[in-house]
Amino acid sequence: MIDIRAYSKKIFLFATAIIVVESVKSQSSQSQRAEELQLNTITTAVPFLLITPDSRAGGMGDAGVASLNDVNAVHWNASKLGFTTKKMGFGVSYTPWLRALVPDINLAYITGFYKMKKKGTIAGSLRYFSLGDITFTDANGQTTGQFRPNEFALDVAYGTKLADNFAVGLAVRYINSNLTGNALVQSSQTRPGRAVGVDLSALYKKEKVKLADKKAIVAFGINISNIGNKMSYSDRGDKNSDDFIPINLRLGGSLNVNLDDYNSISVLADINKLLVPTPPTYKFKVDANGVTTGEIDVDADGNPIIEKGKDPNRGVAEGMFGSFTDAPGGGKEELRELNYSLGLEYWYNHLFAVRAGYFYEHPTKGNRQFFTIGAGVKYNVFGLDFAYLIPTQQRNPLENTLRFTLTFDFDAFKDQNKEEAKTE
Repeated sequence: MIDIRAYSKKIFLFATAIIVVESVKSQSSQSQRAEELQLNTITTAVPFLLITPDSRAGGMGDAGVASLNDVNAVHWNASKLGFTTKKMGFGVSYTPWLRALVPDINLAYITGFYKMKKKGTIAGSLRYFSLGDITFTDANGQTTGQFRPNEFALDVAYGTKLADNFAVGLAVRYINSNLTGNALVQSSQTRPGRAVGVDLSALYKKEKVKLADKKAIVAFGINISNIGNKMSYSDRGDKNSDDFIPINLRLGGSLNVNLDDYNSISVLADINKLLVPTPPTYKFKVDANGVTTGEIDVDADGNPIIEKGKDPNRGVAEGMFGSFTDAPGGGKEELRELNYSLGLEYWYNHLFAVRAGYFYEHPTKGNRQFFTIGAGVKYNVFGLDFAYLIPTQQRNPLENTLRFTLTFDFDAFKDQNKEEAKTE
């Protein structure tokens, strides 16, 4: 005879066990999910060096390491200078910043190149980031002065071909960041941060490629930018307080297809990764009741105890090479540190261009995700490009802002003078 009560009890205990196990699994999964989605943004000094300075790339999702015919090659890939067929070129760009909040923050960019008689092309650029007017006050709220913080970078670059399809480039950059006006902060004398950075780049370009009976050009580029010393804003002499500048690896490709004599289209794709340390996860102190206090625990020497990841206070070379393996979340987090840019450009008769693009950054690494649109027009000597950004996840300093770039083609100016001379 079956004991119904005993049998029911076993079923109840079994069901309870399943519920408990599933509940633990669910809590563990939620905890793991929460840990995976924890914000761990990489920060550096002078982030303005990573802002897209020109409107052509700005309209294509910030893609440009392998774009063709680019007067702004110094920023994107100096090796593109080796493939230029123009004698001279010049560009001026203007980008309002946080225009929805303040009217006096902006990024200005001036660049130009000159193709030498012998092998190679030289170029230079100046990037100036104005942060508007700031009023300094003391601990009592009394005004101590006015200051207009600013940052700038001055570049000199050279690009040359090593083979018919391959070119290399080098850029040297002086960086100055004056954010405090030498003010006294927490009893420490501040000063402008200064650094020198180097860009190393290469570009492979294959012309006369056939794609469905259409003429095409394929290009692949790589640029490691801002390889330079760490930056300090005070005279305290504490090397652990120095900040990395945004050393960045950018690689990508482009495909340009001539649809016919009047129409052409280009597709571009870039991948970016900062080559600086990822912030580790630190161990927090626990009180007598086992509750986390929110204060970081330290060792006997007073150094913060790292729970996961690696110590971010490293040298430049160690920080660069270690940036591929130092994320506290392991390989998954390393992959999240990649940013993706996708761009599309259509030209009609080399006179009018329409552009679109998309930029993606993982939610735990800053969550910058946006669409871009742009347009360009070229008439004889002059070219004018516009770009507009549409955020999809969070507010962006460039939203509701129209950026523009004005370019000058001096070869076209000479050709125009020749044509006028013939008609006279």
